[in-house]
Amino acid sequence: MGRIEKTFEQLKQNNQKALIPFITAGDPNMETSEKIIASLVEAGANIIELGVPFSDPMADGPTIQAASERALEAGATLDLVLDLVERVRRFTQIPIVLMGYYNPVFCYGAERFAERANAVGVDGLLLVDLPAEERDELLVYTKPKGIHLITLLAPTTPEQRTKQLLASAQGFVYYVSMTGVTGTSKVDSAAIEAQVTQLRELSPVPVAVGFGITTEQDAAAIARFSDAVVVGSALVKIIQQHTDSPRLQEEVRRFMTELKRGVSRATD
Repeated sequence: MGRIEKTFEQLKQNNQKALIPFITAGDPNMETSEKIIASLVEAGANIIELGVPFSDPMADGPTIQAASERALEAGATLDLVLDLVERVRRFTQIPIVLMGYYNPVFCYGAERFAERANAVGVDGLLLVDLPAEERDELLVYTKPKGIHLITLLAPTTPEQRTKQLLASAQGFVYYVSMTGVTGTSKVDSAAIEAQVTQLRELSPVPVAVGFGITTEQDAAAIARFSDAVVVGSALVKIIQQHTDSPRLQEEVRRFMTELKRGVSRATD
């Protein structure tokens, strides 16, 4: 049983839900990203989604696009992202999922990537532009290493397609709560509760919900009917706003503590 499975199993035993923050690796630089991850862990994050900067992040909204641009300008590469994970493993065994696009992995080499990612402690990989039909060329290398390819589902995914994708789901399912790019709308929990509830009944792995979650109240509402809450753009905005401030880590911990309180309240 890997770190992702152990985390969800422990949470289930304690009647708790997971909080999964997303940050872009290298925004504003790798050293600061490492400190931010430490703050996220201290504040109660259960899994970390670490964005791999890419020059054409077509599924991301302006906030995360800008974070990728800042990271790339600061010299971020896939190798340096993997170096960051290796350093993080010195102080935590929290599951880490790399999220991004297939191009950097393809250029790096799928086999080489899987070996290095496994060596540094990556637990999962979410590639938003890699169709299920093309996953085998990567899966042949990641599966033996225990690196889960996370399945992404959306409200527009047809029922038959959903069942097909769930049949091979690993780690957890990431359910996108709305159509469009990241960080452009607020989540409407009432509108997706029925879909997520049905999805959890069908899924062999836990279901995480992301997109549009910005407040403690949002987190509480989503955690009521999901297994995990993913928060990305709202956190990246805080990092952007306080990049040059000595209060950056304090602000990250404050925001995470609020979200954690919301997630915990959902099961009280």
